[in-house]
Amino acid sequence: MFKHRFLWVAALSASFLLPQTSYGWGGRAHSVIDQTAIDAIPADGPVFLKRHVALISQSASIPDTWRASSEPFSKIAEDPNHGWFREQFAFMKIPPRSRYEFILALYREHERLLAANPAAASRMNVRWTGTLPYAVVEGYGHLVADMRLIREMKAKSLNTNTLETDVAFMVAWMGHYVGDGSQPLHVTIHHDGWVGPNPKNYTRNPVVHGRFESRYADMIALDEADLRPRLGAVAHQNGDVFNEVISYLDRSHQDVEKVYALDKSGALDDPKNPKARELIYERTAAAAAMLRDLVCRAWHESALPPEVNNSDSTNPSSPGYDSATGSVPAALSRPPASSPAN
Repeated sequence: MFKHRFLWVAALSASFLLPQTSYGWGGRAHSVIDQTAIDAIPADGPVFLKRHVALISQSASIPDTWRASSEPFSKIAEDPNHGWFREQFAFMKIPPRSRYEFILALYREHERLLAANPAAASRMNVRWTGTLPYAVVEGYGHLVADMRLIREMKAKSLNTNTLETDVAFMVAWMGHYVGDGSQPLHVTIHHDGWVGPNPKNYTRNPVVHGRFESRYADMIALDEADLRPRLGAVAHQNGDVFNEVISYLDRSHQDVEKVYALDKSGALDDPKNPKARELIYERTAAAAAMLRDLVCRAWHESALPPEVNNSDSTNPSSPGYDSATGSVPAALSRPPASSPAN
């Protein structure tokens, strides 16, 4: 993992050469989101990350470099982590608490559709539905585990500098998906142009994606000062983490049509348009706030002793074991103590 430190600058530069249509917020927005989040960490949070804010913000677009066709294995695994096309899996009332259970549910629906509607079946799969919330909560778990280790090492007066750098990269990694999740076109089947019935005649041109998230953010020179006043107080410290992330994505989905309406009106060609600017500000600030909140919650949770579970989640005899996935789905997460020792 530590070798990433020497590759970040080169990889970040390469990310700007990638096609923007199917990727997340452009380099500027991802970087601003991460920097704003880290600068906003309060005194009872993981303040050591502030020493690594440049590294985190400069690494914010790294996960997009893992999606190039030149690295096909990486691309196949990584592509779904950047989207959550919720209309595609509306047949699920509640998303399962397991990445693999979700994928298998999609496959069963794919098989059901295959005979009657092959066109629909062709996109009823993990690539065209996405796994973004799973990427976020899996990253959150990595942070809790590594932050707990930092606390243990500090208690023994051991040097934690290297592990803190590792955690900083984990924050940038998870933060990329958090950033993508605030972009309305990452949580809809209409991610690269309007799909299906189109009574309002919205564009079907895929360039709308990059025009909103990259070009417009660059046109208005988005920076931290635009986001900071919009963050609000630390939140998302209670309730189940996975459910909190799902709610966050649901909120982003409310603005899908707003992006298309702005594009249709020509607002995305006008850097002075107040509605277009405000949508960019509000959505990127939402991402910065969510990243700050998750990082702080992970730090607080790391102060608690790990929950003891005497059952083995991979043991076929364990209660709730799913033989299709080979594990017991994740339980509801406990909220951390409100003000743990720093």
